[in-house]
Amino acid sequence: MLELQDICYETENGKLILDHINAKIEDHFVVITGPNGSGKSTLAKVIAGILQPSQGRILFQGEDITDWSITERANHGISYAFQQPVRFKGLTVRDLMSLAAGKDASLNELCELLSEVGLCAKDYIQRDLDGSLSGGELKRIEIAMAFARNSALTLFDEPEAGIDLWSFQKLIHVFEKMVATNDGNILIISHQERILEIADKILYLKDGQVAKFDTRDQVLPEIMGVPAGACRVLTEKMKED
Repeated sequence: MLELQDICYETENGKLILDHINAKIEDHFVVITGPNGSGKSTLAKVIAGILQPSQGRILFQGEDITDWSITERANHGISYAFQQPVRFKGLTVRDLMSLAAGKDASLNELCELLSEVGLCAKDYIQRDLDGSLSGGELKRIEIAMAFARNSALTLFDEPEAGIDLWSFQKLIHVFEKMVATNDGNILIISHQERILEIADKILYLKDGQVAKFDTRDQVLPEIMGVPAGACRVLTEKMKED
């Protein structure tokens, strides 16, 4: 699905942020994690086309997309949700959701999509995407957009940033449902344990390099300091709760 070949990213002042990243991302739900400053968000922006790598190639569904713009990538099935959602003046929530769905979404469809992220469509569809919406509300709307698009690859950059505890709990259930119903692949940049616990695979970055890339049960014990096998038990306990 997505292959990163020898990806490097260097800033204008010569600081190397991504240092020869190689990974083939084929699993349904993959989380990229690592300590602050490890290059997670930079890698997300390189994959989305916001930043161009200094070196290397990006392949998506067998095509070299290294030089494609963010618009070209979106048109070919890559969706990107910003860490801080963008505000669009002059657009309503209904306008944005209809654009994401590729059609004039009905009230019932909007209700279904927005209810997934804990919002009542009647209260939101006519609201403008401006300063009257909180960061948490915008984040939920952006996630609902991802539901509407059902892209081949949906990329979330720290979706938990700036939302309250209740919204975060709801967010976990949203991602669990996306994993169960979405036909495409989901790639999330996150350091939250609850999100790591539902990943198929985890790519662990450290100092701009891939330190680990394996299944959740193989990676989590090492990066979280828990005994082998404990991650599976913890995941089952969370589902019961």
